[in-house]
Amino acid sequence: MTALQDIQAAAGATFVDGVAVSFGNERAAIATARVALCDRTHWGRIQLTGADRVRFLHNQTTNDFQIRKPGQGCDTVFVTSTARTIDLATAYIAEDAILLLVSPGRRQQLMQLMDRYIFPMDKVELHDISDRTACFSAIGPESDALIENILGTKALIGQASHNHAIFPLADLEVRVAVGSGLAMPGYTLIVPAAAAPKLWSKIVAAGAVPMGDRAWEQLRIQQGRPQPDRELTEDYNPLEAGLWQSISFEKGCYIGQETIARLNTYKGVKQRLWGISLQGPAEPGTVIMVGEEKVGKLTSYAQTDRGDFGLGYIRTKAGGAGLQVQVGETAGVVVDVFFLTHEYV
Repeated sequence: MTALQDIQAAAGATFVDGVAVSFGNERAAIATARVALCDRTHWGRIQLTGADRVRFLHNQTTNDFQIRKPGQGCDTVFVTSTARTIDLATAYIAEDAILLLVSPGRRQQLMQLMDRYIFPMDKVELHDISDRTACFSAIGPESDALIENILGTKALIGQASHNHAIFPLADLEVRVAVGSGLAMPGYTLIVPAAAAPKLWSKIVAAGAVPMGDRAWEQLRIQQGRPQPDRELTEDYNPLEAGLWQSISFEKGCYIGQETIARLNTYKGVKQRLWGISLQGPAEPGTVIMVGEEKVGKLTSYAQTDRGDFGLGYIRTKAGGAGLQVQVGETAGVVVDVFFLTHEYV
């Protein structure tokens, strides 16, 4: 990825552990850009092949893969046997493979987890293709126009989230999927690593504003997308994490299914993840209080152009949107966020 990083550095990028964390333009990328371009190459990409790949992933994660066809996709959650969250992944179903986009720092754990459940008769192979590919997200209200411009087609515009296809682009091929990874309009693009510099340059030339990982982090907190080691840990299950849209309650047995079904049937969700509009800074891990009562914990915090904002788990019995809370020395109010759902639709 050296050539890509050279291009990004020339545009003002600063790097931490090989990740472009900032282009020095967070305000423009978030507040004023009609379409931003974020490099998500440090996320993991795992490819599943073999005749049993659909059945295998169907039995490993929370969503229903047997009802989906090539060219479609979905978000799905990897959980433990007791339904504790490991990662929120996006799956793209192709004719001969399934491509998983997984959170940074999770690919090795998920490779090992899935490999543990492949038995000798299973026709499934796992391939970590993270180092051979690059991943970008175009995010913003003008992303449709941008994608039409660079691809020369409206083929994906207006299609369902996670629908995807491979398109020729000059002398390269790019997989383009509907959805930005956030609850915002956009597209995700995956290409061979060697083609990444050319694709990045072409998208920027078409009008996208480069956006670093620091701005992505701010957006994901404002949007409410839960992240491993923050909102997705062994302390929480996917119902508490607001990932109901990534769970099938109709499909049969999968890892963690009994616990999730029981929680749903008996209304056993004891805490829920919410956004919290804050009046000042707060440290993740801080206890959330209502009066003298401990009702939850702050898991993420960001300082935004709209003020201080956080994500936190709140006890269900304490209340939800509109609840006035105290987070350390800072007052706040619980609010809905776009990415999360708290009931089955």
